Amino acid sequence: MIEALKTALANDSRFIDENGNLLRSAVVNAALSMDAKLIQVLMSAPELKANFFTHVDGIEVFDKQKFIWAVESKEFLPDSYTRFRNKVGLADSNGRFVSSSNDVSLVWPFADCILEGGMTHEEAERKEIFYNETLAPDQITALLEPKALKRAIRYSKDGAIPAKSFDPDRDNLILRGNNLQALTTLKANYENGFELIYIDPPYNTGDDSFRYNDRFSRSTWLTFMKNRVEQAVPLMSENGVLAIQISFHQGAYLQVLLDQVAGIHHLMSMHVLVRHPDRSLTGDKSFNDVMEMVLLYSKSPNRKMPKKVTPKDPGEYGLEVEIFGEGQKEMVGGKEVTIFQPNEWRLEKVEPNASALKSISIRGSLREGNSSGRFYVAHIEPQAGSMEPTTLIRVPGIGDDGRGYRYFMTPKKGNKNGTYFQGMPQSSSTTETPYANFQNFVDEFNNVAGEGGVSFRKGKKPEKLIAFLIELFTVPGQKVLDYHLGSGTTAAVAHKMGRRYVGVEQMDYIETLAVDRLQQVIAGETTGISGEVNWQGGGEFVYCEMAELNQKAMQEIQESQTTDELLSVLDQLVQRGLLRPEVLPSSLQQNLGDFEELPFGDQQRIVAEVVNKNRLYIPYLEIDDPEYALLDEDKAFTRSFFGSEAQ
Repeated sequence: MIEALKTALANDSRFIDENGNLLRSAVVNAALSMDAKLIQVLMSAPELKANFFTHVDGIEVFDKQKFIWAVESKEFLPDSYTRFRNKVGLADSNGRFVSSSNDVSLVWPFADCILEGGMTHEEAERKEIFYNETLAPDQITALLEPKALKRAIRYSKDGAIPAKSFDPDRDNLILRGNNLQALTTLKANYENGFELIYIDPPYNTGDDSFRYNDRFSRSTWLTFMKNRVEQAVPLMSENGVLAIQISFHQGAYLQVLLDQVAGIHHLMSMHVLVRHPDRSLTGDKSFNDVMEMVLLYSKSPNRKMPKKVTPKDPGEYGLEVEIFGEGQKEMVGGKEVTIFQPNEWRLEKVEPNASALKSISIRGSLREGNSSGRFYVAHIEPQAGSMEPTTLIRVPGIGDDGRGYRYFMTPKKGNKNGTYFQGMPQSSSTTETPYANFQNFVDEFNNVAGEGGVSFRKGKKPEKLIAFLIELFTVPGQKVLDYHLGSGTTAAVAHKMGRRYVGVEQMDYIETLAVDRLQQVIAGETTGISGEVNWQGGGEFVYCEMAELNQKAMQEIQESQTTDELLSVLDQLVQRGLLRPEVLPSSLQQNLGDFEELPFGDQQRIVAEVVNKNRLYIPYLEIDDPEYALLDEDKAFTRSFFGSEAQ
């Protein structure tokens, strides 16, 4: 049966890599999504149909779980890589529902890779992820403990100097390191501290945009997202909001997952137009991707979306009612109203002013949305059919425009909606309306390349978009976090808008992009929102790095070019006791011949997998261990950063 399954799957190019190997994760994802083509292939082979389908009342029911178990079994793909893993004590983990899993996903991108969405088809073959691994709960001990910090530098208009201390209530922070472990490191200083957390994570959109390697399936990507959101929730203030910008390719899956994360509540899903519908990046796409989503979640279940506040405009009020008849008094809805026939009044246009009226058609939500609409629907509309068109009814005790009454008019001939005439409300000088769940930022996306003075191809978001969200959910002085900092847009905008901020990025380009961009902001750069906020420069921030241990080994593995170089890294890991506990050095030595026969890419993956992920960075509580040789100034800054908060 296993051989029949391999043969059937090998005929589908979606499940085969460039070397002719079956892609297990692609097969599993197809099964999870009940892919019609996959099911047809399985149904057409009698042996596979007998194994993976159950006959129920004349219908063949696909046993998805049984199929996935078969695909994930050791017998299905016992290639040389898998056999070697088993020999040295590395076991495969079985899939579970992501929402109920406590697994942790770690990712190492290529050093020259920018984690971005929106790649063109021609670029889609470029590998984006060097290595990723999902750790089970029993493999996680020190992974999520606070980490030591090093290379602390304070940047201001006067230049850069070593940072000797840190004040989370005053200082802005740019932190280099794995964002999962950075979030747990930040907890000591920033628990309940951020009013807004905005992230623009790698989208994992598949073959037409962002590409992870074949080992980074949707379930792994969702685990990757879930781990980090769960660590971010404690950092949100009680009134805080989490905003995640995401492609529609993964938005639905991510929203279902986030709805099950404890401590956050869905607030709104906002759609953002990022590209003009007539503009296509490539001509071979099945449809034009022009929309992205911003998923908004609040920590408090009582948090409401802010309203758009606009000043009332006297220019809208340019009408006046002229009465030249006595009218007829009647009791309507418990009020003594005055009814004027069409020949007893007229509507005059006047120069717009704060004392005049404007007309409002009573339709849609207005029929139930305010007192005037409700009164008309309940008491005037039922009688309107017996009145002349454009009959005027003056109703006392309604409205807040200071007149003491409100005028209602029955529908014009041929119309069905009534009208009322309202003066400028006296209770407020502003009007509050809900924000639309659609926002158009096409022009800003078209011009984003020139913002910030740094180049981040297809990875930047417009400053105006970030400013919109920051303005929506924060006030000056409050804190903003972005743990997928990229080119530094969030930090740059927060800096210009007078918010405190923390930005986290693990890639080497953090200093040439985010740090450089913020230095330009301090110097008074003029792009983005600078003109709107009258930005003149100034301010400061602190840059520091999480102190590496095995993280450095992961980089050396990635940069290795030969088997000998890999074995040298492996030898150092053995000598320093930095292997995973279940991997015995003797097992590695005994199976060295098998290791050397593996393709070089598999050799890299094996060495990466035996690294103890709990020792990627130096734990804060071990900063005095002489083995780590931390500089005194790094120890001093670390202690200042944590104070007495880290346990």
